[in-house]
Amino acid sequence: MLPSLRVDPVTGASDEPFALVDLGRCNVRTAEHLTDVLRSLPVRETLRARVRQVNREPKSR
Repeated sequence: MLPSLRVDPVTGASDEPFALVDLGRCNVRTAEHLTDVLRSLPVRETLRARVRQVNREPKSR
């Protein structure tokens, strides 16, 4: 069973392009399983490079 999901209300209401997601409460086994699944997904290097670039950009407010 996956944990409950909800959008963080503070970042959801801000100008941030990507709101944070609150995974709620889950046990360690569920968190590890979710991590394994996410890591197994194919991700192209261009997407990784873009994420790195966005994370380095200064926050505009």
